[in-house]
Amino acid sequence: MSEVIDKVALRSTVQKHLSSVEKPSENTSLMNDALRKEIKSLLIQKNAVLVAHYYTDDDIQALAEDSGGVIADSLEMARFGANHPASTLVVAGVKFMGETAKILSPEKTVLMPTLEATCSLDIGCPVDDFSAFCDQHPDRKVVVYANTSAAVKARADWVVTSSIALDVVNHLTDMGEKIIWAPDQHLGGYIQRETGADMILWDGACIVHEEFKAKGILDLKAVYPNAAVLVHPESPESVVEVADVVGSTSQLLKASKEMTNDTFIVATDRGIFYKMKQASPDKRFVEAPTAGSGASCRSCAHCPWMALNSLELLRNALRDGSGEVFVDEATRVKALVPLQRMLDFQIS
Repeated sequence: MSEVIDKVALRSTVQKHLSSVEKPSENTSLMNDALRKEIKSLLIQKNAVLVAHYYTDDDIQALAEDSGGVIADSLEMARFGANHPASTLVVAGVKFMGETAKILSPEKTVLMPTLEATCSLDIGCPVDDFSAFCDQHPDRKVVVYANTSAAVKARADWVVTSSIALDVVNHLTDMGEKIIWAPDQHLGGYIQRETGADMILWDGACIVHEEFKAKGILDLKAVYPNAAVLVHPESPESVVEVADVVGSTSQLLKASKEMTNDTFIVATDRGIFYKMKQASPDKRFVEAPTAGSGASCRSCAHCPWMALNSLELLRNALRDGSGEVFVDEATRVKALVPLQRMLDFQIS
C-alpha cells in the first residue's frame, strides 16, 4: 500500500535547491596539501574530530583517516560522534548527519563544512506535510530513515538506517505493528517485499540511487560476465532484482572485501570506491550506469550535496566556527527518543 504524494512538486523543490547552491572551488594539489596540514593543526587546537561519510570526496576521507577521525555510514557516524571524547565534532556529509550528531551530543559543538549540503530525501519530506500524513494513520508506528530532518525524526517512533531497517521492521511486524515508512519509497518497497510488513510508504527518492538503470547494469554484465552486482536498496526495484548483493553502504563494502569476484558493478554513490579500492586494491570497481551522463543526469552516481564538502570549507569551519549546527531543545528531546532506539537496537 502506498500514499500518493505530489512527486512533480517534490522533484521541482529538489531541483530548485540544487540550482541555487554554489559549487566549491577546485584547488591545486599544492593548495590541498597546505589545507590538510592546517586542518590537522586546527583539529588538535580545537579538540575536534572529523567524522566523514563514505560518499564524501577522497581527500576528505583520507584526512579523516590521517587525523584519527572516522569514515562511516550514517549509523556508525552517529555512534562514533556520540562516544568520542572530542568537544567539537566536524561532520563532513549532509545536514541531517550534523543534526543527528547534535541531537545525540548537545554538549558538543557540531560544525559542518557547509550547511547547504542537504539531501533530496530530507527536502522531499517537509515536517508539516509529513505530520499531517501521519495524523491520518494514528494506528501505525512511524519509522523514518535517517535521511530526514530533526523535526521529522521528532515526529517518529523509530529512526533507522539502511543497515538495520529490515531487522527493525521485522521486529515491529513480529509485535503486530503496522507501519508508516518515510521518506524513500524504493527502500521502503524493498523492506516491504522482504518482510511482508503492512506499510504505507511516503513517496520520496534519492536523486543518486533513483537514476541507476537495470538495463545498463545488464549491458555491463555482458562486458564483465564474472562481475558481482552490488546494489543499495534505495535503488529502483528493477535494479535491486539484478543484484547479487543488496545492502547498506557498509554492507556493500563488506561484500566487496569478502566475495571472490575480481570485478564489481556498484550501484551506489561512487564515493564508496575510495574504501573499496583501499580494501581490495587488486579488484576492479565499475560504476553502474545512471539515467544520463555529464549534463544530462542529475547526480552521475555522486551526490551533488556531498560534493559540496571541500577541504577549504572544512578549514573555514574549524578556523572561524562557521557552519555550526543547532537543534532547538524541544525538537532535540523528541528526536532523541527514536534515535536512541536505533542506537540501542540489537539484532537477535
